[in-house]
Order: sequence, then structure tokens, then C-alpha cells
Amino acid sequence: MSRADVIGVPMDLGASRRGVDMGPFAVRYARLHERLSALGIQEVVDHGNLYVPIREAVRSNDRQAHYYDVIEEVCGRLAGVVERSVRDGGMPIVLGGDHSIAMGTLAGLHRAYARPPGLLWIDAHADINSPDSSRTGNVHGMPLWFILERGDAVAQHTAILALRDVDEAEKRILRERGVRTFTMTEIDRFGMAHVMEEAMRIAGAEQRPMHVSFDLDAIDPSEAPGTGTPVKGGLSYREAHLAMEMLAESERLGSIEMVEINPILDRSNQTGALTVGLICSGLGKAIL
Repeated sequence: MSRADVIGVPMDLGASRRGVDMGPFAVRYARLHERLSALGIQEVVDHGNLYVPIREAVRSNDRQAHYYDVIEEVCGRLAGVVERSVRDGGMPIVLGGDHSIAMGTLAGLHRAYARPPGLLWIDAHADINSPDSSRTGNVHGMPLWFILERGDAVAQHTAILALRDVDEAEKRILRERGVRTFTMTEIDRFGMAHVMEEAMRIAGAEQRPMHVSFDLDAIDPSEAPGTGTPVKGGLSYREAHLAMEMLAESERLGSIEMVEINPILDRSNQTGALTVGLICSGLGKAIL
């Protein structure tokens, strides 16, 4: 890969807990650019952070999907940046922000490829509530529903990994949509390598480029304390790195999205540094 495009999206309107808007800064502070250059990437282009209005400056008029209009406008601009990155031969590396930004990333990839990419959604949560089924109205719990509804990803080429906290309504939606899920129980039972092989078979079918949307709460809070919705019993440090290493080895990874990094809740930027390491593993950093 000759060019990486870093795109920051300091979005916190999709979540109730504040702080994820500082996530892109924390990842950059953890020497992201230096580490990418050390991998031999010829050009690292940082597009800066997209403008996201602060919560105090906007109103939420939709009780079922708080701040949806503003989130949608930001995602529209993000889609344009992602699309241009791919068309120009770059690899988009999108830094969040809460997981609602995935709607923009996937829309941009869909337009750039002229078909939906294969999607690996690595997350403790399914994020597939609809506005009608959501109990909170927080859009970061809905992006996968919107993405599938719009056709920016398709269920038969989508795999969710590391699930361990799923709403009853989401269980029904997952069954209706036919999305393949891999819970932590399956990862414990069969191992991360086996699960990733199956997930990549699903996402990468028909020679599709694969996109990984990685919520840091997929990892156990002992390793990634800086996230707003931690759930015990998540991926280990090595399991998370193995997933990204296998994506790099596939040579089919086209884009990376890392979300829900909350420096306010972190310890000495531990989660920011872990995020940089995972990105590097996805781009080919190997032990030997």
C-alpha cells in the first residue's frame, strides 16, 4: 500500500456518554503517523477532523433517534472524503467518534466500489436497533440497521464478531436480516483464528474488498478501559491483534474504522495506543 488517508470524525452526538469526540486526537497522539511511516507506507495523508457541531449548539427534535439530522449531515460529508480516498488509490483509516459514523464510511465505500464492501463489524454490541426498537434513542446503537436498510452493506456479506451484549429486539432483527454473528462464546469454543477464517469467507465472498469497523469495546475492559460502554469478557489483546493480522494476510482489507475511543475514561492513553497497534497489525505489521 502506497498511501493511507487518516480521517478524524469527532462525533459524540450518537452516544449519551461524553468524551468520544476526543478519540481521534488520542489515536494521533499515540504516534499513529510515525508508526504508519515505519511500516513503509509511502504517503500518509491526514485529512484532519471533520467539523461536528457540539451538543450544546444543536437541538435534538427526534426522540427516537437523537441528533439524527446532524449525524446524517456529518456522515454525508464523511462519505465524500472516504469515496475520494478510495478513488485516489488510498486506504481510508477513519477515527471516531462514536459508531454512528459508520453510516458515512460505508456509504462512501459503496459509492467508490460501485457495490457494497464486505463488512466485519467487531463489537460487543450489535448496533442494529431501529429507531422504533431502540430503548435509548442513541444513534450509536443503530448504525448497522441504517447501513443494511440503505444497502451500503448486505447481510450475506456482513459478519459481527465478539458479541456479548445484545438487546432482545436486536436478536429478532439479526434473525430476520440473516446476519452471521460470532459471539464471545463461539470465539472461546472454536478460537479466534477459526472464527476469523469463517468471517472473512462471508465478508470477502465474490472477491469483495473488506471493511473492518472496530469498536474498542469489543476488547476486554482490562485491555481497553477507554471506551464508553465496556462489557467484561471481551477479546484479549492477542485475539484482537490476530483478527487484524489475518485481515492483513488476506490482502483484501480495503479500509479500517476504529471507534468509541474515550480518553476521559482511559488510563494513560492505553486504549489510544492499543488502537494504533491494531491499525498497524491490519496494515501488515508482523512479529517477524
